[in-house]
Amino acid sequence: MKLVRRRTRKIPRRTVGAVPGTLQIDPEAPPTTVRVMAYGPDGLEERDIDDLEDLPGIIGLNPVTWVNVDGLGDRNTLTRMGELFNVHPLALENVVNVPQRSKVEEYGEHLFVVTRMAFLEEHLDTEQVSLFLGKNFVLTFQERAGDCLDPVRDRIRKGMGRIRKAGADYLAYALLDAVIDGYFPVLERYGEHLQELEELVTSTPDSSTVARVNAAKRGLLSLRRAIWPQREVTNALMREDLGLFSDVTRLHLRDCYDHVVQIIDTVETYREIASGLLDIYQTTISNRMNEVMKVLTIIATIFIPLGFLAGVWGMNFNTEASRWNMPELNWTWGYRSALILMATIAVVMLLFFRRKGWLGSSPPAEVSPSEEER
Repeated sequence: MKLVRRRTRKIPRRTVGAVPGTLQIDPEAPPTTVRVMAYGPDGLEERDIDDLEDLPGIIGLNPVTWVNVDGLGDRNTLTRMGELFNVHPLALENVVNVPQRSKVEEYGEHLFVVTRMAFLEEHLDTEQVSLFLGKNFVLTFQERAGDCLDPVRDRIRKGMGRIRKAGADYLAYALLDAVIDGYFPVLERYGEHLQELEELVTSTPDSSTVARVNAAKRGLLSLRRAIWPQREVTNALMREDLGLFSDVTRLHLRDCYDHVVQIIDTVETYREIASGLLDIYQTTISNRMNEVMKVLTIIATIFIPLGFLAGVWGMNFNTEASRWNMPELNWTWGYRSALILMATIAVVMLLFFRRKGWLGSSPPAEVSPSEEER
């Protein structure tokens, strides 16, 4: 499995000195689609909204209304949604100006929550989800279609659990919980990927392996940036003073908080493992280089005396000028004797290196009788 981190998304340029609350739409943003789920214990109405003027007739017919907006490319739709749900212009501006840091803010009688979803297919990507919670509605904005909220939709359709019997606060909790739980499959794949990289680093380390380790570290850093502020957000929701969350829902938010802490701990652990893989790579390369240098040093050491003897006998002093000038040159067995002497020196040195443990495996340590008895 090869994980590639998507290239950092270009942040849209904002007009300097623009009026607060101005919606600056990214020209590359996907078109906007609106889908509503209005439900209660006795029924469910789910449909796509093509004309926003039909939306006021749906709001209030059921105890809870969830309006989900995919795509942030239509200024008129976003502005009209803000008017229908009395969304503060500054909050709506934060919806459009992505990416935002995860946070929670109070605006009148509703809460504004920013969180981030994580996806991992061929690449890692995070997406901003903006959530507005009122007394009987939840309004969500997503950057594009596709999310991890289908389990919540299925529970609403099938009436599973207590979601159809609970209020909008429980729906907001369920959505946040689904977003947070979406990090676990991503972390699971990163764990498997790090195991593969560990095997590669210890068996066949090369530059491509280092590049993959660095890519994993960058991906984990992106996950850390996405999930770290979520702990503060969840903690703030548990202490929320507007009374939008019931005591029962606050208990569920505590479980959400525990999941966030668990994810943060896992991300930090994986980052340490990734950093450790780079240390293992450096150690493995250093050990291999040391082995190479040891072999070359042994070869050079063996040839030092051999080169000395060859140099001495290669001076070719004239033996007729003096009887002390290289008398071995006239010996019948001189050449063979020199070769035998050189080979003997090489063998003796090899045996000496092996006995010292510098060549091959180290000799077994001698065990004293008292240690054997133990």
